[in-house]
Amino acid sequence: MKAVVLTAYGDLDVLTITDIADPVPGPEEVLVDIVATALNRADLLQRRGLYPSPPLAGFTPPAPEIPGMEFSGRVAALGERVTSWSVGDEVMGIVGGGSYAQRLVIHEHQLLHIPTTVAVEDAAAIPEVWITAFDALIVQGGLTSGRTALVHAGASGVGTAAIQICKALGARVVVTASAGKLAACRELGADLAIDYAASDFVAECMSFTNGVGVDVVLDVIGGDYVDKNIAAIRVGGRIVQVGTMGGGRTEVNIGMLLPKRASLIGTVLRARPLAEKIAITQRFAKEILPLFDSGLVKPVIDSRYPLSAIADAHSYMETNANVGKILIDV
Repeated sequence: MKAVVLTAYGDLDVLTITDIADPVPGPEEVLVDIVATALNRADLLQRRGLYPSPPLAGFTPPAPEIPGMEFSGRVAALGERVTSWSVGDEVMGIVGGGSYAQRLVIHEHQLLHIPTTVAVEDAAAIPEVWITAFDALIVQGGLTSGRTALVHAGASGVGTAAIQICKALGARVVVTASAGKLAACRELGADLAIDYAASDFVAECMSFTNGVGVDVVLDVIGGDYVDKNIAAIRVGGRIVQVGTMGGGRTEVNIGMLLPKRASLIGTVLRARPLAEKIAITQRFAKEILPLFDSGLVKPVIDSRYPLSAIADAHSYMETNANVGKILIDV
């Protein structure tokens, strides 16, 4: 099969396509023919050697390092104990790596049915960002109907998913984004969209909540946003940190956090044990996937590239111009 295999770390020129042997599914694993994958910020870090993936399933050690954290496709072969799927089923899923390729292997219980309202080639826009947003807002953040969330980078893949999850839940959502992306956030349902370069989001959040503060913050920025998030959160609220685009090191005013009795939660999906990955996947399937089938929510796709243009796709993501997901047709 063809795959993007990292044999070195660095700039765009390390993204080269090569031929390697297909992975082989174990007894409880499924081989998938990939139709599409999607870009994530973690892919850019991995390319630079800053976020290596765990060993890939289906390969004899040493396994190749293939980026890519989500996919859509069709079941090609089954392990001997697999009972949940049949060859030809259209599926999607989130993985620790390996989706920049024509095939991958995944545990059967990590696979998801593709919603009836979404084409198989578009479904790669769902797994990573939608599960991340669901986990951060609802599972980790405890967001419920009637409460208010603050979502940073509202036009990103995670942000566009988070807005729709909040509205489907009956919660209010405040987002930050650049000026040119605010309209897209409002169209998805954001109750308040703040230009982070022109306005103080803390003051805006406090005004919007009548001085109470937001219940949950979903932050992919980090850096100097941490103290601002603490200032914007209500007493007993939760800040869920899922990324550090603005920097992983910063000074934090713990003295401001204490009287808020708030929680600062760091979380990632990639490093979790298999059992935890299966658990969040199955809960997502039960609570969120039906919203796609009903047409209440949808994946937001900015653009798509062929696998042969993977370097161009990375270059585009680095411009921060996209609204929603950048897809790769495999």
